[in-house]
Amino acid sequence: MRTRFLSVILTTIILFPTSGFAINEDLAPESATGIQTQKTIAARHQMVITAHPLATQAGYKVLQQGGNAADAAVAIQAMLTLVEPQSSGIGGGAFMLYWDNNTQQLSAFDGRETAPATADENLFMTDEGAPMDWWDAMVGGRSVGTPGVLAMLELSQKKYGKQPWASLFTDAIERSESGFTVTPRLHQLLAANINPGLKRYPQARGYFFTPEGEPLPVGYQLTNPLLASSLRQIAEQGAAALYEGTLSEKIIAAVKQATDNPGKLQLSDLKNYRAVERQAVCRPFRQYRVCGFPPPTSGGVTTLQILRLMEFAEQQPLHADSVDFYHLFSQASRLAYADRARYLADSDFIQVPVDELLDEGYLRQRSQLISPLKDMSKAIPGELPGKISRADDQSPELPSTSHFVIVDRWGNAVSMTSSIEMAFGSTLMTGGFLLNNQLTDFSFVAEQDGKPVANRVQAGKRPRSSMSPVMVFDENNRLVAALGSPGGSRIISYVAQNLYLKLSSDISLQQAFNTPHVVNRNGVTELEEGTAAEQLAEPLKALGHEIKIRDQNSGLHGFFRQADGRWNSAVDPRREGTALGD
Repeated sequence: MRTRFLSVILTTIILFPTSGFAINEDLAPESATGIQTQKTIAARHQMVITAHPLATQAGYKVLQQGGNAADAAVAIQAMLTLVEPQSSGIGGGAFMLYWDNNTQQLSAFDGRETAPATADENLFMTDEGAPMDWWDAMVGGRSVGTPGVLAMLELSQKKYGKQPWASLFTDAIERSESGFTVTPRLHQLLAANINPGLKRYPQARGYFFTPEGEPLPVGYQLTNPLLASSLRQIAEQGAAALYEGTLSEKIIAAVKQATDNPGKLQLSDLKNYRAVERQAVCRPFRQYRVCGFPPPTSGGVTTLQILRLMEFAEQQPLHADSVDFYHLFSQASRLAYADRARYLADSDFIQVPVDELLDEGYLRQRSQLISPLKDMSKAIPGELPGKISRADDQSPELPSTSHFVIVDRWGNAVSMTSSIEMAFGSTLMTGGFLLNNQLTDFSFVAEQDGKPVANRVQAGKRPRSSMSPVMVFDENNRLVAALGSPGGSRIISYVAQNLYLKLSSDISLQQAFNTPHVVNRNGVTELEEGTAAEQLAEPLKALGHEIKIRDQNSGLHGFFRQADGRWNSAVDPRREGTALGD
């Protein structure tokens, strides 16, 4: 077929903010807030790329002062808690891939939130036995899981860090006291009322809005002395300050005082929380080895499935200037998302058939379902050995999230995705930071037709995620790339599309990031609004696709090693991220 369209697709995109949304899978975790031009920077020694200039500066400063990637990650997350509160923070969770260049070891640090010990499969069911409305479940205490990002950062920094823990919070503490400038993005997210629960509780209402109830204007100098106090306690006492100290009492009080939707979180849940070091999941693609995060996130497995399915189904590597590419990508995505809904969840609670789902024979067989001439419509999950009997997941998963990457002068690297779920989380705020609503990532329905849903609510369980931090290695086990993105269940599509394009051609990673998104999560094929992707509508309709044109609000950040050894940055033009390096 090889139909070509607009070569400009690789170099420029135009985005327009959307004015409305509904609570369903179409809802964007954060609405679009414009476009900015991103220029690639090259660095010989070290690099930091985050979603906000002040977070990038905080991490880069740590590297300049002799810290390594594990140290810089702590400083970045502390600053993001202040300057990008809608997306992540110490009241949420995260997944981190860490590459130790000295030992040539890749670690996967799991800081995902956990369900309270008293939670069960009825957590999001009404008294009448029906699933709660998603908004009713999300706002307030019921949706708050035990925050995990701080425990995870402490675990990784103790193992790999070089600098004193307390020193990593200095910039965020000082900036919380002196204030930061409200950006156009933060203002627009407040003005768009993307999370209508944000005015429900006094702490968040008083912080994000003027006394007259208006969203803080662009340029407003916003201080957060409560966060400064919280971070100072954490700097002095370690993560225990949040899990066992006065901060833990404040968290539980906030959850319980949301009397319109109180939660089940208890002090014992915080005290008993443990971050986990897991084994990354890696598979070949082209001449590379691509490594992602294992369950409880579905990101690593599903991304790898898409890449391998495309490799087996293609006749030749495809490029972003062809309808063939987007059709093939949508079909591979259908198959992978079908398996995701059936099989992927927290592997500490259920058997997750990772090896079976990534088995080469299985994926070759699945790839034969792809026709180059016709959309397959809704894919069904594959049959795996052992006849695993499960029902498909039912969770909207609308995370508001942030991704950052770091490489230090020793070659150590971090690829970390951090989240509080929906924009502004549960809207409960305490100690100067927002609490997550990650428990709504569970399936509200626990079983169907007598078959259990893998991602059902269980006490102490981690809800399934789509976060997809990735690292790529060459045939000599040399790190060549790190990347990831926010974007809810579309994260997988964003990451897989950009990996395929970069690893299959000679375009730069920044050019790949500039490419319009086309997403299919085993439903309609979504084309990124306001971009050249809209011109795909008629050719794809001719192949049987049902088309929807909509905002695709990714936030990709990454770097790629060049032939001369330098690192080239790539920053998503859809957000306000920046890169620094030398």
